Amino acid sequence: MNSRRTHRTDPGQATTEYALVLIGAAVIALLVVAWATDGGGAGRIGELFENVLSNVISRSESIEG
Repeated sequence: MNSRRTHRTDPGQATTEYALVLIGAAVIALLVVAWATDGGGAGRIGELFENVLSNVISRSESIEG
């Protein structure tokens, strides 16, 4: 007896999962924006950017000579 399994796909479930992932990402993005604009987040982001930029510049200077 030949037993084959038929695979059913449910495109509605995939669409729902995709929508939930997008909603979750949007919520996280809004929380990050709220943190960065309210309180000390903006200053911390500025400090982080300055540290990264100075690190990149110092490494490039050490490579040049």
